[in-house]
Amino acid sequence: MLFNFSKMIFFVCLISGTLITISSNSWLGAWMGLEINLLCFIPLMSTTKNLISNESALKYFLAQALASSILLFAIIGMSLEEGTFFFNKINLTQIMLNSALLLKLGAAPFHFWFPSVMEGLDWFNNLILMTWQKIAPIILISYNNFPMFIYMSIILSLLIGAIGGFNQTNLRTLMAFSSINHLGWILSALLISESLWITYYLFYVFLSLSIVLIFLNFKIYHFIQINSHLKTSNMTKFFLFSNLLSMGGLPPFLGFLPKLIVIQNLIKINDFFMIFIMVMTALITLFFYIRISYSSFMIFSTNMKWSKSFYKNNLFLLTMNSISIFGLIFIILFQSMF
Repeated sequence: MLFNFSKMIFFVCLISGTLITISSNSWLGAWMGLEINLLCFIPLMSTTKNLISNESALKYFLAQALASSILLFAIIGMSLEEGTFFFNKINLTQIMLNSALLLKLGAAPFHFWFPSVMEGLDWFNNLILMTWQKIAPIILISYNNFPMFIYMSIILSLLIGAIGGFNQTNLRTLMAFSSINHLGWILSALLISESLWITYYLFYVFLSLSIVLIFLNFKIYHFIQINSHLKTSNMTKFFLFSNLLSMGGLPPFLGFLPKLIVIQNLIKINDFFMIFIMVMTALITLFFYIRISYSSFMIFSTNMKWSKSFYKNNLFLLTMNSISIFGLIFIILFQSMF
């Protein structure tokens, strides 16, 4: 995607809003950073060439404005009780604070806006929405000590993210429900330790980037386009569906490693119910990923033998996909050496 000068300014301000939020020592400053982030993302979403993107931008603005108003109301209530805007863990306002932050994240049961917004955006904006826009709300959630409410949201996110991906023909909607499911894993890692959710988040960003770059380069938005667009390159098709299986957490791909780390830490605290929900929902997500991969590999299509491989001109994407597929093997070998 080519940026003009105005979009570049909005993109820089988008990053600055998140940095203001995570570096603030008061709820009011964090709210201001979230508002800067929101107001700078809206122009990036809106384009004059696509009315559907404008509709998605309006939906995103309404959902985020509702969350911001709830958050501001909770901050004002907290200041009236304590006489300060600084971070204090007040039980009476935690439900409102967490609800507003979960609504900004798009986590269940406040996920109603997330799939419909992603369905109308291009892949570049979807990548920002799935990755960068989650940083500030997750960090603010970590300031609240109200695990039971987050625990319920984790279970709902895992279930809705897995079940919602069934019978989806739009790849952007499928990635939206996959993001909701992964958000459940990230929040569960957040309840364990700060370093654990950061580790899972970085793996998720890497895998999402690997998949979205293929969709972006080939301009693929629906399942029916996959065979027609990728029939000239078997290697691209192999990398795409291997990355989808890696996103689902199928060993021996790299996406299996962060899920294994989270499950190991949950075993240490004897949270077997959460492990059961996670494993079952991971199997459901793997089911429709494998169904997509199997049907696309089995469909017979004539391949042009003289076509040039896409990866010969894109070494960065080839490297990322190779790490996504074989990264777990190299990590195991590296650990065995030491």
